[in-house]
Amino acid sequence: MADKTQAAVPAAGAGGEAVCRPAAEDKKPRSVRVVLLALMIAMLLAMLDNMIVGTAMPTIVGELGGLEHLSWVVTAYTLATAASTPIWGKLGDMYGRKGAFMTSIVIFLIGSALSGMAQDMGQLIGFRAIQGLGAGGLMVGVMAIIGDLIPPRERGKYQGMMAGVMAFAMILGPLVGGTITDHWGWRWSFYINLPLGIVALLAVSAVLHLPKKRVDAKIDYLGAGLLALGISSIVLVTTWGGTEYAWGSARIMELIGIGVAALVGFVYWQTKAAAPVIPLHIFRSRNFTLMSLIGFITGFVMFGAVLFLPLYQQSVQGASATNSGLLLLPLLGAMLAVSMIAGRVTTNSGRYKIFPLVGSVLMIIGLFLLSQMDTETTRLTSGLYMAVLGAGMGCLMQITMLVAQNSVEMKDMGVASSSTTLFRTLGSSFGVAIMGALFNHRVQDVMTERAGALGSQLTEKSAQLDAASLAKLPAAAREAYQHAVSSGTHSAFLLGSVVAVAALIAAVFVKEVPLKGAGAPKPGEDETRDAVPVPLAEV
Repeated sequence: MADKTQAAVPAAGAGGEAVCRPAAEDKKPRSVRVVLLALMIAMLLAMLDNMIVGTAMPTIVGELGGLEHLSWVVTAYTLATAASTPIWGKLGDMYGRKGAFMTSIVIFLIGSALSGMAQDMGQLIGFRAIQGLGAGGLMVGVMAIIGDLIPPRERGKYQGMMAGVMAFAMILGPLVGGTITDHWGWRWSFYINLPLGIVALLAVSAVLHLPKKRVDAKIDYLGAGLLALGISSIVLVTTWGGTEYAWGSARIMELIGIGVAALVGFVYWQTKAAAPVIPLHIFRSRNFTLMSLIGFITGFVMFGAVLFLPLYQQSVQGASATNSGLLLLPLLGAMLAVSMIAGRVTTNSGRYKIFPLVGSVLMIIGLFLLSQMDTETTRLTSGLYMAVLGAGMGCLMQITMLVAQNSVEMKDMGVASSSTTLFRTLGSSFGVAIMGALFNHRVQDVMTERAGALGSQLTEKSAQLDAASLAKLPAAAREAYQHAVSSGTHSAFLLGSVVAVAALIAAVFVKEVPLKGAGAPKPGEDETRDAVPVPLAEV
């Protein structure tokens, strides 16, 4: 029986499809609120996992051994997540959002349980890949289901809540990971996903009712394979370049060649496939293409900042590494607050272009300010700089998804959500790799200048020294390292500010298309123009 608290008037869409015009009152039935809670739990699972596992890694290595394969515990998860993200979006569009989302949760939980039972490093790496396959569908499923349930005019405030979950996970993850590992053992860093995931699974199963869909076209296996190969090659290049292998090494060149060839083949095949994994026509929308670019740059900047700010605060400002998530509180707190405000303002006004513009400007200013930090910068000053950057990212994080979804038809909601998520993921991979390479190069140069041969030896294998290693250094070498890290962060954030200019240029060209469902049509306008094409679901 249709829910009476959210009355809607059916109307005929352009293609004859049923569309709904939301009632004036902004009241959500209890069932929708339960679904939103389940979606937030699912997103929390996806965001928390790497944060918790990262904290538990030293203990895991101590028990399982295999230190030389340590990086693959994270890399296998990241590769599987990135490669499967667009495929999950397409499966949801073809066969139904609910089934695809629940399947991704089940796969994630199976991977979590197996990872907790791993007996050696090889098993753990394989099980983490299974877990990553499921994680690829969690974020996409959350965003696409919100796109199905919530009209775009109202979607901003809910996607702002999702940005809050992301910030919460980044702050809470290391604390939870450390507590679980110390008191329950590292295996519970995986088992903790099971009760949360089961709650989300049961809530979605019982309350979420979307129309079943079935597309006669077959899954584009060739396109999916080419895309997975291309994405995997790119992620491996950005992960291994400058660390495992030199940037000009044969292995890196091979991966670049494979990645470029696979992606070129993928683009060509998408023009021929009956049901392409990523329909190229979605990029005909200027706003969608611009949001993909802005999302890429936001990922580039954000994860670079999350990597280097704690390192600077621990090495230069003497902060404790124990509560590393709290070091980013000014950045993540500002991001959370501004994201919530941006969502509310978008819901109330129906306007959004101001946020990409203001967000890009604040991001450029924040990165430039952070590039000016040196060995004398106080924690208060650096916290204020971080807050500026966080405010900028808060304007951008979920608005990019909102505008991207508003730029496509309902039938492409899944691939739009997955493509936007994929571009942000790829941006983070490139940001960590490029900013990291610049940081490492600068640290090694300054250490050689200030500490001579000793400085060169200290940073030969890694430009990042842990707290224990730093404490053992002679005073002169420690001071040299602090100057080196300060110089490295200067170069990394200065590069970030230059890259962020591209986001501002893209934001200038965003066209403020009225959000679907943004209000009643004006006299003389087509009454179905702003109708919300949401499913006539019984909830």
